[in-house]
Amino acid sequence: MRGEDIWVAKSATVFPTAYLNGPMIIDEEAEIRHCAFIRGSAIVGKNCVVGNSTELKNVVLFDNVQVPHYNYVGDSILGYRSHMGAGSITSNVKSDKTLVSVKGQGDRIDTGLKKFGAMLGDFVEVGCNSVLNPGSVIGRHTNIYPVSCVRGVIPADSIVKHDETVKKKN
Repeated sequence: MRGEDIWVAKSATVFPTAYLNGPMIIDEEAEIRHCAFIRGSAIVGKNCVVGNSTELKNVVLFDNVQVPHYNYVGDSILGYRSHMGAGSITSNVKSDKTLVSVKGQGDRIDTGLKKFGAMLGDFVEVGCNSVLNPGSVIGRHTNIYPVSCVRGVIPADSIVKHDETVKKKN
């Protein structure tokens, strides 16, 4: 389905079963696969892959981002060449429905927003079935183990293990 306010580059591939509802921009060589669900306010960069049964809402995907299958990405920004493994999501609403804050090492930034997912730096790898809790900020070149539950600010060049252990890469 195609709604209004949608711009798709001629070189992009959009499968006929994908649902598109604007406003949105799909840039050159992007691939929107079978049953992708993009429901508005989305910028999908060059060479991105939005895969099978992936849902996007209020997002910016920088160039070469991959959300290839069974992902939910809402109210989030994914940096250059970041990748979300199968079934990983950006949770964008707190369970108690209060406003989202970004919490770092002793710092707290109130966003003033009820919906705020995650911000991923360039080259971030998110493992399969991981959850990035509301207000997560992941530094560039960070790897998140599969089945992890992440919250707060994760420094660049880190490894996040599923028991919430954060290690600096060697």
